[in-house]
Amino acid sequence: MTSTSSGDASAQDVSRFAARLGERMDAGVLSFPLTSFTEAGELDLAGLRTYLEGQAEADPAAFFIACGTGEFFSLTPDEYSCVVRTAVEVSDGRIPVLAGVGYGWAVARQFAERAVDAGAAAGLLMPHYLVKAPQDGLVEQVRKVAEHTSLPLIAYQRDYVRFSAESAARLAEIPTVVGIKDGHSDLDGLQRIKLSTPADFLFFNGAATAEMQARAYSAIGISPYSSAVHAFAPEIAKAFFAALRADEQERVDELLREFYFPLVELRDREAGYAVSLVKAGARLRGLPVGPVRAPLVDPSATDIADLDKLIKTGLALVDQA
Repeated sequence: MTSTSSGDASAQDVSRFAARLGERMDAGVLSFPLTSFTEAGELDLAGLRTYLEGQAEADPAAFFIACGTGEFFSLTPDEYSCVVRTAVEVSDGRIPVLAGVGYGWAVARQFAERAVDAGAAAGLLMPHYLVKAPQDGLVEQVRKVAEHTSLPLIAYQRDYVRFSAESAARLAEIPTVVGIKDGHSDLDGLQRIKLSTPADFLFFNGAATAEMQARAYSAIGISPYSSAVHAFAPEIAKAFFAALRADEQERVDELLREFYFPLVELRDREAGYAVSLVKAGARLRGLPVGPVRAPLVDPSATDIADLDKLIKTGLALVDQA
């Protein structure tokens, strides 16, 4: 690996981290925490700490902090550092903390440096900004970030980023790139990618409401997934995960039918609800997360009322088990 100002990580360190993360991914859902803001839109670190302590009590497989659900795109660099550091402090080594890094490679490097300084264990390399790019460019974007940081990286494919099987194989040759998060749900293409990469290369399902596709991903050997529901109702997220792992198909169907499917219907009512509806759910649970920042908008009163009913339905299903 290239020596950088951020410090060096040995291949053994990266391998150990990837192995630990892989084991945890098989044992629990991946948490993508929200970022707390005041009603005036300022960063609320006290609220964030309280919120993260509740998330940690549910013992997720990992914290992916300051990523899409955490409104990475609206954080200043200084705010980002504070958010990542708070997650690391709350985790206290119990839960791996991975931080979102993104935009063009030059800016992504700066966020990666801040993530290292804040104590993050790894980074999720978010899709680059605005432009469509050829496969060589997609690989080079990842390479230029990886060569400048000691962070193990997971590349996130969604929107403009869609790796071919050949490109994924090239990514896997970069010493600090340890996996791919998939947001396309193209199972044919994803299976080709999986067959083209080493057996220990990590994959997880990162669809907007990943539980809806969890069985399909599992069929091609990708069982780990991120859970937006964990951000506001970890009880429901954990109940679904347990039922899925225990192959309790009737229970899985019940939770999908009565909670997750209606949640997707509600989420699809408005652009941006994949984040703002999750944040509204957390507020309904009494969690100090505050509003979303522009360009997102908080849900309408009608949609919040429908969400409240749906959360109560989901929690009742958990209590009945």
